[in-house]
Amino acid sequence: MDLHFGDSKPTDDERAAVDALLGPPQSSWEGADRSDADLRWAKGGREARDRRDLLLPGLHAINDRIGWISDGALDYLCRRLTVPPAEAYGVATFYAMFSVKPRPATVLHVCTDLACAAAGASELCAGIEARLGTGSGVSVERSPCLGLCERAPAALAIKAGDPVRTAVPAPATVHDAVLAASAPDSAPEEPPAALAVPQAGDPSLTLLRRVGVVDPSSLDDYRAHGGYTALRRAFELGPAGVIREVTDSGLVGRGGAAFPTGRKWQATASQPDRPHYVVCNADESEPGTFKDRVLLEGDPYALVEAMTIAAYATGAHQGYLYLRGEYPRALHRLEHALAQARARGLLGDDILGQGYAFDIEIRRGAGAYICGEETALFNSIEGYRGEPRSKPPFPVEKGLFGKPTVENNVETLVNVLPILTMGAPAYAAIGTGKSTGPKLFCVSGSVARPGIYELPFGATLGELLELAGARDGLRAVLLGGAAGGFVRADELDIPLTFEGTREAGTTLGSGVVMAFDDTVPLPRLLLRIAEFFRDESCGQCVPCRVGTVRQEEALHRILERTGAAAADDIALLREVGRAMRDASICGLGQTAWNAVESAIDRLGAYE
Repeated sequence: MDLHFGDSKPTDDERAAVDALLGPPQSSWEGADRSDADLRWAKGGREARDRRDLLLPGLHAINDRIGWISDGALDYLCRRLTVPPAEAYGVATFYAMFSVKPRPATVLHVCTDLACAAAGASELCAGIEARLGTGSGVSVERSPCLGLCERAPAALAIKAGDPVRTAVPAPATVHDAVLAASAPDSAPEEPPAALAVPQAGDPSLTLLRRVGVVDPSSLDDYRAHGGYTALRRAFELGPAGVIREVTDSGLVGRGGAAFPTGRKWQATASQPDRPHYVVCNADESEPGTFKDRVLLEGDPYALVEAMTIAAYATGAHQGYLYLRGEYPRALHRLEHALAQARARGLLGDDILGQGYAFDIEIRRGAGAYICGEETALFNSIEGYRGEPRSKPPFPVEKGLFGKPTVENNVETLVNVLPILTMGAPAYAAIGTGKSTGPKLFCVSGSVARPGIYELPFGATLGELLELAGARDGLRAVLLGGAAGGFVRADELDIPLTFEGTREAGTTLGSGVVMAFDDTVPLPRLLLRIAEFFRDESCGQCVPCRVGTVRQEEALHRILERTGAAAADDIALLREVGRAMRDASICGLGQTAWNAVESAIDRLGAYE
């Protein structure tokens, strides 16, 4: 490995941030102050290279302490991990929440994505910038979805330091956002997660039954409301029995792909290569999606228990929870839950006295939608750019660190608990024959009661919108988020199942339902979707890298022209969309044209 370091030196604060994560350096090569050491050799280089997966946490440590990542800090981190600085620079610049250029210690991220745009995000940004002016010591950055759609418009203030401080004004006013940026500790406290669940307290709920009922910080309260019953049942059944129950339940992935969970677990468990890993994908970044955040903030122990069951069933002893960097409260809740579980023998070397060892490590994302793709997520954890891998081999064979890996999102994993407590037949009786169990829906936009709703598969779109209080003048509904498709206001009888939405020519996706009335300018909305995909494309494959740019350019031109010129650009959009769908490596490029296509064909967006 050819390592070329520059002459820049870290400041004392930058060095302290890295050392707090990695421990003190052991040699001059790593940056220790030892004049008698020989810099021509690197003691412990192999061990350092084995820790490359700490590159992303190291970048977070620097960015949290200083607010940006200097050349000196990056070089020091690279020496500690024996990572080429050029590669680390490529990783640091991949994520939107990091900066390799000087910026103020306080960054105010203001969401300008779909729900927030419809709620006046542009006016909010203009008001904040006018109030702060220049030289305020605050960097105002327009951000993609912050996962706070039920409280749009939303903002996230991050003030670097030791410790880093955050505040989340949502719904945000100019006054609240400026206060959060200037004095995060004085900002109003976030409302409880239960306020995002209009059905909170309903005894008929399955996945959301504890949100708003139990204290999310209390392990005792969780156990008093049925917590860890499922794990005890899992130990009674044994690994094969657990997989059989999950398979018989008909549970499929809730992230959008709808792959049978039992088949995935069985394929991982049967691999002879060791070790096996369990990865929870909590990097929900689809515009309009916030269900994972509500579960993590309102019922964190449920995910810890569910990950433990998944690991036991698949023969894993180490789990990774990849969490959105924009979820500070979820991070604190999970860190506390993991610490309590370890202290009480529910994680560690001997869980519940069964002789089974398992632990979970949190890895924070840093603002990259593409890391929601499972193989991009693996690369991110391993310390590389979050770019998707070609498949096969599939993750069940060669996943994280090249080992068999089962990857599920938060909602999928939490569904495992009722499967084991009520039994597979009872669970499968919920919903429909092909889409079993309950489903969480993220409803936002032009509704009176935005939030997370739990309904059995098979309920119609109209029934869901009636619960949420759809406003008069409904023009369109976006199903599945930016990667989904629009349906008309006269198509509300669509059953909310995977097969039902497919038959209707749309997609259920991860459960996003965004309602838009006739006050929302549809062409501007489509342009925002195109901008999102252009920003979030990792650039690895040509169809997506070039296609998302051409899509945005065409939509800009259509806004400015009419008639034959607009028709030419619509024809170009179709050609580019087909190329992205057919030839892109991953789902980002393959779905980047979906919403625009559906708006043109179903809504007549440019007629």
